[in-house]
Amino acid sequence: MQEHTTIPFPHPQLTAEDPLTAVLRQGAQRLLAQAIEVEVAMLLAQYADQRDAQGRQAIVRNGYLPERDVQTGIGAVRVKVPRVRDRRGAGIRFHSAILPPYLRRSKNLEALLPWLYLKGVSTGDFSEALQALLGPAAPGLSPATLGRLKQGWQEELTQWQCRDLSGKRYVYFWVDGVYFATRLEEARHCILVIIGADATGHKELVGLWDGYRESEQSWNELLLDLKSRGLTQAPALAIGDGALGFWKALRQVYGQTRWQRCWVHKTANVLDQLPKDLQAQAKQRLQAIWMAPDRQRAEIAFDLFIATYEAKYPKAAACLAQDREVLLAFYDFPAEHWGHIRTTNPIESTFATVRARTDKTRGCLSRATMLAMVFKLYQSAAKRWHRLRAVHYLPEVMHGIVFKDGLRVEQDAA
Repeated sequence: MQEHTTIPFPHPQLTAEDPLTAVLRQGAQRLLAQAIEVEVAMLLAQYADQRDAQGRQAIVRNGYLPERDVQTGIGAVRVKVPRVRDRRGAGIRFHSAILPPYLRRSKNLEALLPWLYLKGVSTGDFSEALQALLGPAAPGLSPATLGRLKQGWQEELTQWQCRDLSGKRYVYFWVDGVYFATRLEEARHCILVIIGADATGHKELVGLWDGYRESEQSWNELLLDLKSRGLTQAPALAIGDGALGFWKALRQVYGQTRWQRCWVHKTANVLDQLPKDLQAQAKQRLQAIWMAPDRQRAEIAFDLFIATYEAKYPKAAACLAQDREVLLAFYDFPAEHWGHIRTTNPIESTFATVRARTDKTRGCLSRATMLAMVFKLYQSAAKRWHRLRAVHYLPEVMHGIVFKDGLRVEQDAA
């Protein structure tokens, strides 16, 4: 049975409109009306010199469309959009860029809906939650309406998954398989995620795939799909955990791409092989490796860790030793990028909220709904993603300029 998150809402008297909110809403209504009037005036001015067969001005005002309420962050704002008439019958109409036809809620409120869902509010509780946030008059937000919104999110995801990638080029890939519990599924649901950084240093979601675990076949399908839609240029470096399926698929589809194992995942894997009372010190020793200023000192710290734990804890030493080369690959890239490319943090931090949501629903989401929720979370989170540092190095990395210990080889030799 689905568990609902209990949200303490204020007493109904407290959700009643206060004078300040009323003033803000009235002001918003006036400003919106003024802005739309400016749009109408601009349209009329654009066609002011055009005349009909009788010599009259061709484009004129023609009353208003029926009033409608638009839900905003301060509640419902009543709007009235003007109409224009084309006396020539050429079909010129007025469409407000600020208030598109049939808009019933602001974009900020649209973003609030998936956020509430991901925070653990079930569909049936949306109306109550939004009334507490926006006031008692929050029409058009019934479970049926929200169901249609979720269907719209799924359609939006489908269009995004079919977008043309011709001419796109990414310098770095962050990849991971994110697991969730979904309805009627014995095994946990795995969503394959790829985030890329382009030559300008901006991160964006590149691939989102409904996979079966993190198998080679699932990753291969995702990478081949990206390539078939125009992403023919291989990234310079891919950052991921130890899932062998991805690395095997990457070798087949983008064979030139270098590998970088995520240090956060590797640290957790190594510490799992050690007693708890040794983990704090071992973590410091691991940190000394990836924090070393150059590869030579990183190798020394690497060897020291293995020598320290190999005799008594051979599994911990072997877990680290088996990935030496791909753990230290970042030294062959600009030092300013090391903080970005040592871990898969862009994926881990973004999808932590989705995991929290699925824990609360205890597997009551369908696979399609889960994928749509992940996609909507990406759209929200992408606005807060930080641009990579030292973007001027990205074209050089893209074109194969060699770096050693974080510096260009030419600079190092000088």
